[in-house]
Amino acid sequence: MNDAVPSGLPHDPAADHWHAIPHEEVAGRLGVTSAGLTPEEAQARLATHGPNALPEPPGRSPLLRFLAQFNNALIYFLLAGAAAAFVLAHYVDAGVIVAVVLVNALVGFIQEGKAEQALRAIRNMIAPHATVMRASRRQSVHARDLVPGDLVLLEAGDRVPADTRLIRARGMLIDEAVLTGESVAAAKDEAPAAMEAALGDRHSMAFSGTTIAAGQGAGIVVSTGPHTQIGRIGRLIADVEPLATPLLRQVDAFARRFTWLALGGSAALFLFAVAVRGYGWSEALIAVVALAVGLVPEGLPAVITITLAIGVRRMARQHAVIRQLPAVETLGATSVICSDKTGTLTRNEMTARRLVVPATGDLAEIAVSGIGYDPAGALAWQAPDEGATRAPAEVAAHLLRCGLLCNDAHLHAENGVWRAEGDPMEGALVALALKAGLRPERERAAFARLDEIPFDAAYRFMASLNRDPEGGAVIFVKGAPEEVLKLAGLPGGGAWEQAIARAAAAGERVLGFAIKRLAQAPPRLSFAELGEGFDFLGLIGFIDPPRPEAVAAIAECRSAGIGVKMITGDHGVTAGAIARQLGLAENPVVVTGAQVDAVSDEDLVVMAARTSVFARTSPENKLRIVRALQSTGAVVAMTGDGVNDAPSLKQADVGIAMGHKGTEAAKQAADMVLLDDNFASIVAAVKEGRTVYDNIRKMIAWTLPTNGGEVLAVIGAILFGIAMPMSAAQILWINLATSATLGLALAFEPTEPGVMERPPRPARAGLLTRFMLWRVVLVSVLFTLVSFAVFFQSIWRGQELEMARTMVVNTLVVMEIFYLFNVRFLHMRSLSWRGALGTPAVLMALAAVVAGQLAFTYLPVMQAIFDTRPIALLDGVMIIGVGAALMVLLEIEKTLLRRFGVFSAADM
Repeated sequence: MNDAVPSGLPHDPAADHWHAIPHEEVAGRLGVTSAGLTPEEAQARLATHGPNALPEPPGRSPLLRFLAQFNNALIYFLLAGAAAAFVLAHYVDAGVIVAVVLVNALVGFIQEGKAEQALRAIRNMIAPHATVMRASRRQSVHARDLVPGDLVLLEAGDRVPADTRLIRARGMLIDEAVLTGESVAAAKDEAPAAMEAALGDRHSMAFSGTTIAAGQGAGIVVSTGPHTQIGRIGRLIADVEPLATPLLRQVDAFARRFTWLALGGSAALFLFAVAVRGYGWSEALIAVVALAVGLVPEGLPAVITITLAIGVRRMARQHAVIRQLPAVETLGATSVICSDKTGTLTRNEMTARRLVVPATGDLAEIAVSGIGYDPAGALAWQAPDEGATRAPAEVAAHLLRCGLLCNDAHLHAENGVWRAEGDPMEGALVALALKAGLRPERERAAFARLDEIPFDAAYRFMASLNRDPEGGAVIFVKGAPEEVLKLAGLPGGGAWEQAIARAAAAGERVLGFAIKRLAQAPPRLSFAELGEGFDFLGLIGFIDPPRPEAVAAIAECRSAGIGVKMITGDHGVTAGAIARQLGLAENPVVVTGAQVDAVSDEDLVVMAARTSVFARTSPENKLRIVRALQSTGAVVAMTGDGVNDAPSLKQADVGIAMGHKGTEAAKQAADMVLLDDNFASIVAAVKEGRTVYDNIRKMIAWTLPTNGGEVLAVIGAILFGIAMPMSAAQILWINLATSATLGLALAFEPTEPGVMERPPRPARAGLLTRFMLWRVVLVSVLFTLVSFAVFFQSIWRGQELEMARTMVVNTLVVMEIFYLFNVRFLHMRSLSWRGALGTPAVLMALAAVVAGQLAFTYLPVMQAIFDTRPIALLDGVMIIGVGAALMVLLEIEKTLLRRFGVFSAADM
């Protein structure tokens, strides 16, 4: 740094190339000396640039958020119906409709606010205090008071308070997983990085919100608050527009068409009744209200909400916590899952997978079994004839000891789970030693460490000086293979280089190891002792292994027609190798973030469709990829655990965060949180999502035809000028008695067989498929014809109008019961023991409806309210027979349609 630099260029918040500029030039631009800023200059810059904090998002008042829940065409129609019912003294009907609307609004109001919570979580990641040099004095200041040009001091364990250009780095490793997704801490040094370097390759930068894993250093603050990388992610989250889920889009579209149809039909019927049939205005209005009472599925929004809530409870048993109710159903429509790699598809635990050791005239490879930091596992020769006379652990003894002793990590078990304290790769070396039978404490006591040279990105190795129990001392070295090979005096190329290339092609990170024996230990270990005399011990390849359950889950996704794409901040070669092991593709297409940046949004759509793996991606890349996939009509689920995943989690149709390893920002931006961080739980959640959607369709397939039968009966009576087969009060009774019992029972239906063998439904598919439209028309007509048949049969027998209406009401309720058993299975036959027995919910609903109908028909107080008459036993048996005949007829229809393929799978 310059000792005396005049006030330099003002800080440019848009600058994104600090990593590529020599730190002396950075100091000049920002007008800072080795003494740091003066308090006066720091205060002036704070006034210019603002505090080092993310801005609070503008929020809506609770009242406006609540009122927004009523902005729906079906809600408007329901409220209009409630007003009309109130004016006509139908107070019960009006009260029920208003209660349904309020429940729906309260649920939506409680579920909102996800974006504000996500931004608040990211703001909390900024370090509360920072150590700076100001006016040649070391002092601690609040992180909010940092300004561009501040000279900050960083040590192991610190959270970086602002984006910082390093001017000194000694053995510095920074955990950048929250930004890049990489499981291995990034080595840092002060040399400029390449201008085009991806975020994870900017070795001269320390980014706000990341953590110093090892070493210490100093740097110049270049970006604060919203201009940091974390600030950019916060802006991306704020800019993401909330998406309507497929179900909400379908319900809205259905509600708009339904509202216009209902208004038009009601007006036409009113005019016809007055002008053609000579009804009085009030009499015609009562008839139209009866039509509206029968037509409006007032319980449908509440029943859909309850069905989604039941799905939430079921998914919780699968370790998936739903934060947004509609996400339950959206999961069932998911056609693409974009998954982060580290910690989601992989364990986020480095594992030593391969050892390469010298052998007679060649090299030999040793395979290592086991997963993660668990010391359970063994060493075995890769080829059966390699070193067959000696055990692998015996041949690799010096290599294993070097990896254990030139190492600062420790392993410990918590509740049966092994965890590493320290660098992940060093933790993997300790686990490897345990698998080989070495005892870390015993080895460390025998080979006591005397001194060390910590790892530094400038020379890319670590060296330790240890006492040799046989006398003298020994120097162990581990680091980048090419650097350790140089220490051992081995030329480039040859067998070792080929072994390194093979390991890299398999997606492994490779370390080289060497040893030097000394007759006497020097007072301290310096670079002078690192000259000649080293023996190269071998190579160890590491990998963050795939989760075994993720492999099976991906295979099940494929059978369900769901594509899986990996989006990661890791290197392309590593990501491609993991993708092959996971079974994403035999030869996965790998695209880097730089390639994504280079293409237009239109070209990215084609690229995203054919690509299996996106590597070295930035938050902006992830956001563009998700949007590109959505532009094709795909319903996209995005999984992730880092701050860098938060914008794309919010953009996706379903954002899925990891519960254990996920950051709070990712959880708040997501629609669903996996409590066990298990990718396989997503498949279980998708299955439940498909079940929920099936149950919603069953409710609609049951509700609309039963309401339609009532409506057609009213319309028929007006068109033909005959007496109404039911009064408005009786129509209201049917709706209240059945929708709250039989309709709700369908929400508890279990999963139908083969639900995960069907392809995802199209995102733009209507709520009513061709099959369901056919069913609505067919069942409505059948209900109407049977209603009139029973009505006229009763009149023909000389029974009074009140008795005929009582017969019609009971017939409709019995037909609704039998139709419920038919509609419980849309994709298979219902006439089976499983179909006949029903679920506990169905049986309880059936008991409630039967009890209600008995009271409606025979209880004097109900007879007075609804003007009903008691039905004879023979008439009751006839009514039940009519319901059974209807079910048989519909089962024959379902079988014929399936046998002759009248409707495709997409139309069912």
